[in-house]
Amino acid sequence: MSSFVGVIVSDPWLQSQFTQVELRTLKSKFISIRTQSGRVKVEDLPPVFAKLKAFSEMSNEDEIKSILGESCRDMTEEIDFESYLRAFLNLQARATEKSGGSSSSSSFLKATTTTVHHAINESEKASYVAHINSYLAEDPFLKKYLPIDPATNELFEVAKDGVLLCKLINVAVPGTIDERAINTKRVLNPWEKNENHTLGLNSAKAIGCTVVNIGTQDLAEARVTPSTTWIDFSNNQGIQLEFLVLKIQLLADLNLKKTPQLVELVDDSQDVEELIGLSPEKVLLKWMNFHLKKAGYEKQVTNFSSDLKDGEAYAHLLTALAPEHSSPDTFDTKDPTVRATKVLEQAEKLDCKRYLTPKDIVEGSPNLNLAFVAQIFQHRNGLSFDSKKISFAEMMTDDAQTSREERCFRLWINSLGIPTYVNNVFEDVRNGWVLLEVLDKVSPESVNWKQASKPPMKMPFRKVENCNQVVKIGKQLKFSLVNVAGNDIVQGNKKLILGKFFHLYFRWGISKGPCPFLWQLMRFTMLQLLKNLRSHSEGKEITDADILNWANNKVKKADRTSQMESFKDKNLSTGVFFLELLSAVEPRVVNWSLVTKGENEEDKKLNATYIISVARKLGCSIFLLPEDIIEVNQKMILILTASIMYWSLQQGEPESPPAEDSGIPDGESETVLSGEGNEENES
Repeated sequence: MSSFVGVIVSDPWLQSQFTQVELRTLKSKFISIRTQSGRVKVEDLPPVFAKLKAFSEMSNEDEIKSILGESCRDMTEEIDFESYLRAFLNLQARATEKSGGSSSSSSFLKATTTTVHHAINESEKASYVAHINSYLAEDPFLKKYLPIDPATNELFEVAKDGVLLCKLINVAVPGTIDERAINTKRVLNPWEKNENHTLGLNSAKAIGCTVVNIGTQDLAEARVTPSTTWIDFSNNQGIQLEFLVLKIQLLADLNLKKTPQLVELVDDSQDVEELIGLSPEKVLLKWMNFHLKKAGYEKQVTNFSSDLKDGEAYAHLLTALAPEHSSPDTFDTKDPTVRATKVLEQAEKLDCKRYLTPKDIVEGSPNLNLAFVAQIFQHRNGLSFDSKKISFAEMMTDDAQTSREERCFRLWINSLGIPTYVNNVFEDVRNGWVLLEVLDKVSPESVNWKQASKPPMKMPFRKVENCNQVVKIGKQLKFSLVNVAGNDIVQGNKKLILGKFFHLYFRWGISKGPCPFLWQLMRFTMLQLLKNLRSHSEGKEITDADILNWANNKVKKADRTSQMESFKDKNLSTGVFFLELLSAVEPRVVNWSLVTKGENEEDKKLNATYIISVARKLGCSIFLLPEDIIEVNQKMILILTASIMYWSLQQGEPESPPAEDSGIPDGESETVLSGEGNEENES
């Protein structure tokens, strides 16, 4: 089985810039040089870096040598691994700058973080500040700092303690963070600030932000760089992260679950499936073009920049949606700036917040134009309430349990930082490409890219080929995929993809049905990470019995009385055990005055919400919901426990040998980890 080699870097900031997969790849290159030459010198790097995908399309060996020479006068100087990593980051920054500010989709790393302060688009900054001043004006902690003056750097000063990011996340998706877990003392020490930033970053992942190569130190130091893309803000800090959170808020209703009236945009069930798989931005464009076509506007709007510069599309859209506020003058004027001014005046009559200026429209600001169109959609979408169509749309959406699991796996995939952003797991994995990217991320060199086809694919059999390779790799990684073929994924078998297809008959790990693919993939990743950190594993696979024993031993050593019998122990619904476990690994992280006994549903919900925020504040990247704890969803309970274990082992805790009696019959560990059994929890 393919496995990771855990790579630990002494500098926490430097460690945060890379995933373990990326560190392993770079470490292998470093060791290869050292093996051949006895030591690693700066002059050894150009031929090695030139072969990496991150640079091969942007820089040749001579250019790389020249860039490295700028910061190192002596090319024969010997360097250690951390200096090697810093050289990589520096070169990545230059390659990104050369490509126009955004990295190639084929890059080994999406981008890098630098300590250089760059100029920020003042219009965007003013827009972000206006949003903060509007939505957080009455916040008990922040109101003493508001309103922020957009003409100064107050925004970055206010953001340094991490509270602002946490509050904005809760504005975007209410209830994401239990605000009791935010450190809000008048003066915060560096540890408390770091906790807030960690909580904010992990919570940003949990609402759909792809946080790649950004660490808490970047936020604490208010590092800011130019905007790149909406999906990946790895070359942005502070301000772009906050705007990405704003984007999540603005686009929250652009799906069939929240706005079933969107079904009016399509003609049949096949089109509905395609609509479900579209990103919110593309749904917004589809909605805009739907109304423009009805209004007689002949052009197609394909972006939020150049296609909107003259203001004509806006004028037609607002006339179609709000004819009572329209004026012939908007169309008669030949001056785009005058037209843009009239468009904004018309939108204000619909109570749309002014996220942009006439100049921003004329200059084609993509971020601010998207925010403006989303505002118009929120205030007047102009869609019908045809009960038959809405009923059909509701029928096409998933039940609550399926939606929760789809959400968890989607957020986990996006957190890996693969080039493709997943909007809907069921639709986006059907061509196999996303799954191949994930497999390549968690098991490097397992994918034969020469035999893979990148979307869009005109020939359906290409999708089957991709998915066949996915299944083949899964079997190589010892996934249980009995009677599973690539076509099952192409057909969108939700039970297979998510993991709700369990055989009704099993006995302590001996199963006859196909196991969940994504669940096994997530499980494989977590167990490999634990295996690499746990010194006494001696190459042996980590089982759920190991994780269970570790958790029970931790709580017991902290002189607490709670124990869990298994990952489906109904007593876990109170949340007390996990709070005791979190306190055992970091005593200061739990405020026991906020903890309830979990004796009723309300108290259980309070504890579950607090557990998730405390775990994220500690440093756990988790995607479960309070309901998963309350209902004791064994898969999510396992991942939560494993995540806490992983964080604890990263801190270099002293290890004890595995307990002899796990309380789980032999073989059942593989059942739980494979995602099988316990039908009552999965029904």
